Amino acid sequence: MFTRTKGRLVPTPEADMLFAEVDKIHQQMRSIDNTAHNIKHAHFGNINIGITPALGFSVLPKAIASYHQQHPNVSFNINTVHNDAVLQSLIEHKSDVAVLFHPSPKLGVNSIACGESELVVVYPKGLFPHLPTQLSIQELIDVTFIGISDSGPLGDMLYSRLQSENMQPHSPIQVQTYFIAARLVAQGLGVCVIDRHTAMGNVDANTAIASFTPPLAFDIRALHLQNRPLSTAVQSFLPFLQSAINC
Repeated sequence: MFTRTKGRLVPTPEADMLFAEVDKIHQQMRSIDNTAHNIKHAHFGNINIGITPALGFSVLPKAIASYHQQHPNVSFNINTVHNDAVLQSLIEHKSDVAVLFHPSPKLGVNSIACGESELVVVYPKGLFPHLPTQLSIQELIDVTFIGISDSGPLGDMLYSRLQSENMQPHSPIQVQTYFIAARLVAQGLGVCVIDRHTAMGNVDANTAIASFTPPLAFDIRALHLQNRPLSTAVQSFLPFLQSAINC
């Protein structure tokens, strides 16, 4: 591997060939070490997140924008999920974590608190010219509602309140999505009851928002499978999401 020339060890051509291969191994080891460091500190990674559509208007984009300033190399795969499909999304690896409104407990699923919100009334300004910021059920008795079918646990919450006050809303128009309901309100076709995040993202010059008295509050939670721990990247992202929800 070496020859002695004038008292010095000089590598042979065979040694030079070996050095080149050893150098490749050192480079690979440095690459592995750097990758491990980046994974540990969430500099790289991929986040598969399922999100309720209402949080996709502004909350999730704000959270990702803030997160990317510190972690520009983490990639995201975003899909919308509803309460009845969340478990399948987690099992099929479509989502590492799913963020929902007021999810019901599920066997084998962990839940992380992310914040709170509330159901609000979106109404045409012409209907209540004094623009109240709070409304009771009794003030809505003779008002036309834009009905929202299949609205999950939030719909159940509203239904329970209406039942407790013996109110049967008049709903000649039924829709399946909150933002369509808000746009119909803007045309003066009635009021709708939706979450505050959707309401804030769809209010315009013709509509206003009022809370219920007493409020109809609910929690927002992130779900993941108990047997599938969250990656470092997901764990580092959740505080940004919680901040965007609660700002």
